[in-house]
Amino acid sequence: MKKGYWVVAYRTIGDEATMKSYVALASAALGQFGGRLLVGPGNAVTALEAGLKQPTVVVEFDSYEQALAAHESADYKKALVALGSSVERDFRIVEGV
Repeated sequence: MKKGYWVVAYRTIGDEATMKSYVALASAALGQFGGRLLVGPGNAVTALEAGLKQPTVVVEFDSYEQALAAHESADYKKALVALGSSVERDFRIVEGV
């Protein structure tokens, strides 16, 4: 079974308090699906070619299906409500090799 990954690059983060609330809710929701944080937003980023230097998060799941299910879960949707519109990000769910 191929692993699944969330790869999220944050273009703008408007409010740190909002992010803290989102992270607490999202972490609890992702834990239910076995999500493991591999890269956190505070880690170093080197942008190459057409890339942008943006805070980036990578979360690993045991399967691509779990990664999709976590995003569609009711608990994660609550986290998205807490996130609101103060954040702009590029969010991708990808299948591992």
